[in-house]
Amino acid sequence: MAGCGLWRAGAAARASRALWDFSGSRRSLRTSVRAPAFAKELFLGRLEKKDVFPFPEVSQDELNEINQFVGPIEKFFSEEVDSRKIDQEGKIPMETLEKLKSLGLFGMQVPEEYGGLGLSNTMYARLVEIVSQDGSISVTLAAHQAIGLKGILLVGTEEQKAKYLPKLASGEHIAAFCLTEPASGSDAASIRTRASLSEDGKYYVLNGSKVWITNGGLANIFTVFAKTSVVDSDSSVKDKMTAFIVERDFGGVTNGKPEDKLGIRGSNTCEVHFENTKVPVENVLGEVGGGFKVAVSILNGGRFTMGSAVAGMLKKLIEITAEFACTRKQFNRSLSEFGMIQDKFALLAQKTYVMESMTYLTAGMLDQPGCPDCSIEAAMVKVFSSEGAWQCVSEALQILGGAGYMKDYPHERLLRDTRILLIFEGTNEILRMYIALTGLQHAGRILTGRINELKQGNVTTILETVGQRLRDSLGRTVDMGLTGNLGAVHPSVADSASKLEENVYYFGRTVETLLLRFGKTIVEEQMVLKRVANILINLYGMTAVLSRASRSVRMGLRNHDHEVLLANIFCTEAYSQNIFTLSQLDKYSPENLDEHIKKVSQQVLERRAYICAHPLDWTS
Repeated sequence: MAGCGLWRAGAAARASRALWDFSGSRRSLRTSVRAPAFAKELFLGRLEKKDVFPFPEVSQDELNEINQFVGPIEKFFSEEVDSRKIDQEGKIPMETLEKLKSLGLFGMQVPEEYGGLGLSNTMYARLVEIVSQDGSISVTLAAHQAIGLKGILLVGTEEQKAKYLPKLASGEHIAAFCLTEPASGSDAASIRTRASLSEDGKYYVLNGSKVWITNGGLANIFTVFAKTSVVDSDSSVKDKMTAFIVERDFGGVTNGKPEDKLGIRGSNTCEVHFENTKVPVENVLGEVGGGFKVAVSILNGGRFTMGSAVAGMLKKLIEITAEFACTRKQFNRSLSEFGMIQDKFALLAQKTYVMESMTYLTAGMLDQPGCPDCSIEAAMVKVFSSEGAWQCVSEALQILGGAGYMKDYPHERLLRDTRILLIFEGTNEILRMYIALTGLQHAGRILTGRINELKQGNVTTILETVGQRLRDSLGRTVDMGLTGNLGAVHPSVADSASKLEENVYYFGRTVETLLLRFGKTIVEEQMVLKRVANILINLYGMTAVLSRASRSVRMGLRNHDHEVLLANIFCTEAYSQNIFTLSQLDKYSPENLDEHIKKVSQQVLERRAYICAHPLDWTS
């Protein structure tokens, strides 16, 4: 659950317009120029098979290596972690934290040279599956390394890494990420915390407050974002965000009492205050004025592991719930015999399979040489997994009925824990805008010439477009090389692959139409952006399961026929959803109710109330 904590990290962007403007062996973390990634090409109606087929694999040596960690960690969580007690007491016992440190879990992605495990993204995701058995522990560890110390890994100097990473990797020091403030949630660029350079130029004086900081009361090291005065290229002085590494021992650092939260109650979440804290200039993280980029890089980098975290939790939940359903009798039959209960288990299995596939496909791409920019893919994994978690835990609780509402079973705690997933690491609303706008900007750059020709009435381009749309209306056959003798997918999922190809083609045509219709004003069309993001999430999920299921069948993995069932079910449902959503993107389609929705919302918000007359009323 990389990047977890109660930081309102819609911080990936200031707002929709800023999103549009900004998008402008053991493996070490890479910071080189990134290659284009898979998802952006979907906006052009292209399916780049080389990035996603075949499904990524790890070597046998890597698998053996990670399995050395898996056993002891699973044993610890099953035998020594009391999640119910952690939830009730609102804290993780000190002996539990010490054991986590001894297992190396505070330095999973810190390079070996600094005392960490140096895990690749794929191996990190595998351990996150186990750590997620307790939400509070998962959040504590993720806030420490996925965001707390991640900035040092990504942009820290060699001196900063050598000074801070060894003690952070061992857990001797704990890290926190300080971005969110009382007046700035998703609008990260509106922070008010300020760092002023001293007259001698040797340190910054930091003043301000941060809220909802995970590990805020435990941390020794803070990644803090503050406004600084920066001389711009035109010699004007502007306020820009800068990132700092701040030690508690610098002085002037205090924290409030732990927040009383709905879920993940054992994690430490509190306000952190900085009063005249002197931060040496050598503790600037990245460039002065480059804090926004640092924040975005940190948050974008780790979101994908929410998929493995949720999948790990759901696997355990399926076991507990299935045991109940198979032993609980009603009407002289086991609950498991009833169709609507079976439907819920199929949903649980399907969602788990899809998010797991999306996660490890993304991790595999991140581990490739050249480190492609997978920020869209990671955001899609986060949105799908967080919403899948909330839906699946609710359905699992429903299977237990009244028993699920009681604390004897973990379902009610998991329901409380999973609700935060839709909010932190970037709210799903902000991330949907990020997904859509980043891809649309990529398509816009490439399609600008063609769109301008259409607007200017270029006859050749217009005739070409009319011809394309005529062929589309007559039922175009789309072949992107997924099926057939030389196809990328196994014949058992060929029909689903054809559905994906069709969806991708028509998505690309729709993107072109939207750019022609809205131009840059599309940044204000949030209902349109939501639909674009939803289609893309489905397309990525379809790609991931088709790639994974094909590999499983060809390798003869156990229960590969079950994977084929799950892949085909998801692809059929996603295909239908995409067809409907694509129709909604047509302004004049009867399925498009945007104007009605806006009108209802305006009338409610103008009165700040539900405005319908009571059904028992006779007159106004």
